[in-house]
Amino acid sequence: MNGVELFLLGRTLMKIGEQAMPEPDRPEAAARGSVRPVLVTLGDVLAHPGATVGEIAARTGLPQSQVSTAVARLVEAGSVDTEPDPADRRRRLVRAAAQPSARVAEVRSTTIDDALTAALAGPDGTAPDPRLLHEVSTALDTLARHLTPTAARPR
Repeated sequence: MNGVELFLLGRTLMKIGEQAMPEPDRPEAAARGSVRPVLVTLGDVLAHPGATVGEIAARTGLPQSQVSTAVARLVEAGSVDTEPDPADRRRRLVRAAAQPSARVAEVRSTTIDDALTAALAGPDGTAPDPRLLHEVSTALDTLARHLTPTAARPR
């Protein structure tokens, strides 16, 4: 596998993840646009707790305004908390919420089974071979143990 193949695989996995996410209960929450910047921001917050919006923007390549909007959505969902930066009270530090909200619990408890089954289905919509589904699921579990933001954080 080369870098381009890995990048394209990552995009495919992101799409499967987005399809696996439960829809918000409130229609106005779903109407606010793409969930990708929110998930990218959350991934960075998990990997770098206590970061500022500017630091998150620099690492992710997202515009600062998009990161600010994503942080606001994550605060509203109960995924992250913010606090003033002691070094500069105009900035806020972002970290994962100590007590996840009901929405966070719902998202975390939702499996990828249906989205993965759909992604591996044949061109005519036939269900994938259960062995293939197991193989891919096991591979994803292995990758998650080693490469998710919290697993990859230096100890």
